This record gives sequence, C-alpha cells and structure tokens, in this order.
Amino acid sequence: MRTALVIGTGLMGTSAALALVSRGVEVYLEDHDPSVARTAAALGAGSALPPEGQVDLVVVAVPPAHVAATLADAQRRGLARGYLDVASVKAGPRRDLQALGCDLSRYIGTHPMAGRERSGPLAGTADLFEGRPWVLTPTRETETEVLNLALELVALCRAVPVVMDADEHDRAVALVSHTPQLVSSMVAARLQHAEDTAVRLCGQGIRDVTRIAGSEPGMWMDILAANPGPVADVLAEVATDLTGAVEALRGLQSADGEKRRTGAAGIEDILLRGNAGRDRVPGKHGTAPKAYEVVAVLIGDQPGELARIFADAGAAGVNIEDVRIEHSTGQQAGRVQLMVEPAAAPGLTTALRDRGWSIRS
Repeated sequence: MRTALVIGTGLMGTSAALALVSRGVEVYLEDHDPSVARTAAALGAGSALPPEGQVDLVVVAVPPAHVAATLADAQRRGLARGYLDVASVKAGPRRDLQALGCDLSRYIGTHPMAGRERSGPLAGTADLFEGRPWVLTPTRETETEVLNLALELVALCRAVPVVMDADEHDRAVALVSHTPQLVSSMVAARLQHAEDTAVRLCGQGIRDVTRIAGSEPGMWMDILAANPGPVADVLAEVATDLTGAVEALRGLQSADGEKRRTGAAGIEDILLRGNAGRDRVPGKHGTAPKAYEVVAVLIGDQPGELARIFADAGAAGVNIEDVRIEHSTGQQAGRVQLMVEPAAAPGLTTALRDRGWSIRS
C-alpha cells in the first residue's frame, strides 16, 4: 500500500491516518467538515488536498448510518482499488450497500476494537490500534486483493486481525461493548440527583463501573441506533438477572428463614457467575487472566512520584504486570496498587519499604 484516502477525520479516521503516515503511506484526508480535515492534517495525519489519481485504499470512518452513502459516493467517483469501513456495526451497512447497488467485491467491512472516551481529530493517536483486535468480515464476493489491502492496513496499524461473520460480530459487540456502555450510563445516572453526602463516598469501584459513562452521547446514539436488536437481546437477559437480584434481596429482608436462605443463594449465584464470566476476559498478551498479588503503596499527588515508584520497582528486579490508582477524596494522596507475580510480592514490599514508601495492606 502506497496511498490511502481516509474519509471521516474523527478519532478513528485520524488515528488510522496517523498510523499509516508513520509507516510511510501517503495519506489524503476528507471530511464533510473541511475544517476538521484540516485539523487532522495539521496534526500530521496527511494532506487535506484531494488525491490527484486513484489511491490504493479508501478507509471510511464515519458513523454507521452514513457508511453506505459515503462508500457508494466513493465508488461512484472511482477513488480506489479497494474500500473498507471501520464502523462498529457490520451487518446493517452491508445490507444498505447491497440496496444501493454497490460493488461488494471491492469492499470489506472491518471494525478495530479500540477507542477512547474522547472524540474528534485531537483525540487521535498513531498507537490507538496497537495490539488491539481488528475484525474483518469478508464474504464470498470479497476479492483477494481487497482482503489483502485490509490485512495490510491492520498490520501497518499494528493491530491483530480477527475474521468473523458480520452478524456474529454485531452480536458479539452488543455483549462486550454496547451493552456495557448502557449499563455504565445507567449506574452513573443514579448519581445525577444523589445526595452530596453519598457522592462524597465514591471510591474506586464506582469509578471503574462508570468510567465509560463519560463517553460522547451523540457518538453512542449513532452506534446503538445501528445495532438495537442484539443490544436489546443482551439487556433483556441482564434485566432477568436484575429482577432475580431484586427478589433475592427482598428475600434477605424477610423474617422467614427459608426466604432468607433462598435470597442468599440467589445473590451468591449471581456473584459466582460474575466471577466465572470475569475469569474469561482476556488478560495480559490476550491470555487468560492470571491471579496477581497486589502491593498497595501510599503515594503523594505531586510530579514524579509514579516515575519514582516504577523506577524503585525496576531496581528491585520486579516486573509490574498491571497498575491501578485509587484516589483519596479531598486529600493530596492516593493509593497505587501494583499487580505483580505472587512470588515477587514479598521482595517488592521489602524493597519499597527500604526506599521509604508506605505500604498499605
């Protein structure tokens, strides 16, 4: 691939363009708002001028509802040898393309499983896709040349290709992406009118659950409107669990011993199934998650503290597998949880104490 045209210069399009430019591809940028394309160009994502001739690949990075019309227009203009989109749903846009009479042999639907809570070209980064799954949904009509161009794009962005059927993909993202967004927003919505005394008690748990609730509503309206059926199916199952949890908790309130036992069993079942599901979420390097030991360290809110603790862990010969920061409300301090191999925890604890760090249990 020597040349590419990215249509749509928001987070995904700008990030793909930045990655391609860094790998030596000549990239052109187009957006329905020319000023946004110029912003992406100013960031080094390519040229906001139109290409002089046909490019190798057109990357359509627009909301799902606009994919078909944008691709159809690009094909009518004969802009490229191959065309793909990076929208978060796949089956609907393909049906729309068929209805518009597009050449599906020159097109492949794709979806990089990466993103941020921020949107727009200023949120773009060349390493957004590194190590992340990038779904490809070829059909029997897809020409080999187009599939190879898509695979080259994935490789240049240093992502990991995953081949799936379009409908299977949409059901999968409903479960692992779209429903979690809605559930996170629902939990966060409970805080909107909560008493200040309750909100002041917020800790790391509520921050973890509501992190993605800060995402751009307009972007998620586009996504959910394009995949409503599969998301509704998953939410219906969640609603069944919620109803069961309510009934179990009411049972725990009862003076009847049998109802309390039944309620306790119901809550325990949900918690155990949650453990089992969480254990299936891929961990480091895409493998099954490992049980790490946590070394908790009190850390001040001042420049250089994180760098110092990582340097001290490195000097002790310990690899930090993961890290989490728990902020202390109203205080200039927090707790850093360093996840390490169990055998390394005692040595790290001793080394950090010797270097003056306050270890917390």
